Amino acid sequence: MSEQSAWSPVRISEIATAIKDGSHGTHVRSECGIPLLSAKNVAERGRVEWGRDDSHVSEAEFRLITAGFSPQQDDLLLTIVGSLGRRAIFDGSRVAFQRSVAFIRPDKTRITPDYLFQAAGSELFLRQLIRRSNATAQAGLYLGELAKITIPLPPKQQQRAICAVLNAADQLIQHTETLVSKDQQIKAGLMHDLFTRGLDASGHLRPTREEDPGQYKETSIGWIPRDWSPLSLGSVVDSLIDGPFGSNLKTEHYVDDGGVRVVRLQNVQAGFYNDSDKAFVSERHARFLSKNSVVSGDVLIAALGDENYPVGRACLYPTNLPPAINKADCFRLRSLPSKVLNSFIMNYLNTPAARSQIDRYKQGVTRQRVNTTNLKKVIVPLPPPDEQKRIAARIALAEASVHTLTESREKLFMLKRGLMNDLLNGTIPLVMEERVEEQAHV
Repeated sequence: MSEQSAWSPVRISEIATAIKDGSHGTHVRSECGIPLLSAKNVAERGRVEWGRDDSHVSEAEFRLITAGFSPQQDDLLLTIVGSLGRRAIFDGSRVAFQRSVAFIRPDKTRITPDYLFQAAGSELFLRQLIRRSNATAQAGLYLGELAKITIPLPPKQQQRAICAVLNAADQLIQHTETLVSKDQQIKAGLMHDLFTRGLDASGHLRPTREEDPGQYKETSIGWIPRDWSPLSLGSVVDSLIDGPFGSNLKTEHYVDDGGVRVVRLQNVQAGFYNDSDKAFVSERHARFLSKNSVVSGDVLIAALGDENYPVGRACLYPTNLPPAINKADCFRLRSLPSKVLNSFIMNYLNTPAARSQIDRYKQGVTRQRVNTTNLKKVIVPLPPPDEQKRIAARIALAEASVHTLTESREKLFMLKRGLMNDLLNGTIPLVMEERVEEQAHV
């Protein structure tokens, strides 16, 4: 039997010296003090992230929370309430913890912290995590069930070799994510300049207002180039419709495949169409909803939003997809071609300037919403048609760069997932350093 095939699955309880979760109690929050970490702070791909709205507790509350258990460096943090399975290696910082995060303290005589971290990100681990969680509205996992989850356990020497490969893949993914973030920032800065300064006939940004104030005029939405017109969205659109409500489009109308595509809220992202979520209705029902037709080049706008996905975000329906219909809360906009390009409207709606206007009209607490009547009140700084084309083309180049890097990142992530499963299952044998050295002396 090969070394790989001899790897036996072991329970978490067998390779951990402690399995604990955070505080179950209600603690007094303070504006400053010791950070109170919860599941929301454990981000994707092994990072702990903090935000301005995070809670803190006093020194006294911190001592109370950590009286029975104090997390240590190299403990594995694992989210066990809500979004299950996000994980990170604890850095030993001084923080308090809520019940939504569990701590697994590895027995370092048997398993390395890096290997436990990588194994906890495998598909096998996540499937067990979900299967053992409760079936309530907010998924949760009891520590007793967490302890029963199994992982393959190779010798520590093999663990280190596996982690060396997977950590290198993680570093490459992180580097690509950094490039994506940098390109997104460049694009955001470019869009600000394009929608406040525009491009002259030669394709160059106009001088700033400070450099040449004569080229600008003051309007209700701020300073814009002198030959631009501040017009309401309603005055430049041919149609702006919401999707069908109520009994016109219900779950029972959906078919598995082979029908007409339905554009839903999750498809509409800021600047791009997310085609990973597909839904269909029959051709017959699509004909009944013909006024909700969506064709390539239409502007799609999200009527609902939250802190992560803003209300009013917009994209174009892709040219490579067949005609579709839009669902409720997904607006379909078609502009008047003689006045404005669809792509210009879409790009402007994704700027902070447009969102600040939309914020004045949105309603709701948990999920914010805007209606078509109020959306039509948004003022658009409108250049002449030729300049609109130049601006749209420049943004498209910047977006193409972001898209290329984003695709590379996702391909690397998928490659790493496949590599992870093969390495953790022993499908791919690794040559050990010690063996290489021994052969060199023969």
